[in-house]
Amino acid sequence: MPGNCIGNLFRLCTFGESHGPAIGGIIDGCPAGLEIDSGFIRKEMARRKPGQSAITTPRSEADEVEWLSGIFEGKSTGAPIAFIIRNTDARSEDYGHLKNVFRPSHADYTYLQKYGLRDHRGGGRASARETACRVAGGAIAKLLLKRAGIEIKAWVSAVAGIDIPVSIAELDLSAIESNPVRCPHHSSASSMQAEIEKARQAKDSLGGVITCLVSPSIPGLGEPVFDKLHADLAKAMLSINASKGFEIGSGFAGSRRRGSEENDAFSSDEQGNVRFLSNNSGGVQGGISNGNDIVFRVAFKPVSTIGIPQQTVDTVGKTLELEAAGRHDPCVVPRAVPIVEAMTALVLADHFLRNATITIDKIFTE
Repeated sequence: MPGNCIGNLFRLCTFGESHGPAIGGIIDGCPAGLEIDSGFIRKEMARRKPGQSAITTPRSEADEVEWLSGIFEGKSTGAPIAFIIRNTDARSEDYGHLKNVFRPSHADYTYLQKYGLRDHRGGGRASARETACRVAGGAIAKLLLKRAGIEIKAWVSAVAGIDIPVSIAELDLSAIESNPVRCPHHSSASSMQAEIEKARQAKDSLGGVITCLVSPSIPGLGEPVFDKLHADLAKAMLSINASKGFEIGSGFAGSRRRGSEENDAFSSDEQGNVRFLSNNSGGVQGGISNGNDIVFRVAFKPVSTIGIPQQTVDTVGKTLELEAAGRHDPCVVPRAVPIVEAMTALVLADHFLRNATITIDKIFTE
């Protein structure tokens, strides 16, 4: 089955290309009666849209979502929620020189190998333009999760080797949107922004890391054996353009420790409520959430399309030098923050609904 959908009970399918007339999607499985906050959705879309600052692509898209079905008088009806987002600032002529050329590290070559043809205009279906649909769908998922008190926060924690030097507990997460980089540590944000600007001026690009926090989490989300919560989160994150790595909790660092150092310790209060003394597991054990904060990180490579001359080949195998044109982010990481949040919300909403039907008591309890 083509991989254009994500989720089981709460499911998003997307369509469209970077330079087509529109992109869009269908959300299936959203329960009836959910209040659809249009103002909240517009804010979510604005966080991802291009042209929002000097360190993003200058492409200008309003990213207004047109809801076609599944919403009536401000609430979900239980029917499939269909939407489109029109492309209003596509400049296909900017990509004419790429019609018969493969951009290094891009999807040009692999798409041609798989399908026998490709849309060279901005990358077609492989373009990050498609992620606007994920943010729209993720906004609906966020509204569902808010009913359960679940909040998702993501931020840029590293760019070009510049890492936030303090722990999550020491950060003021309300400052995430206070700067174009979406880094809640002021001095780190300033340094990151300066490096991104240098890369932009040099026609180069940079990668980075996004950290995501789900707090409060609820226990019991996730399915054995192949639909473990962290496995589904990893798949969702690695489906985002330019993502190259995923780790949850202590991640790779935990592989260098002993079990006596890595295991999460438990305690309880006088009422018998479980307390976690550490969170090396990132809030997931045995593939199921334990109620502690869910914490994971996603690594993004530098954007592939750059203006520096690079050696490549064309469709007949001739070696040539390519200096790519077009409008691109020098660092995709700041705009990927709302995408990480959206994909997290889609996974959690799906598992939340799946968990709600796992026992007889949950099915029939009002």
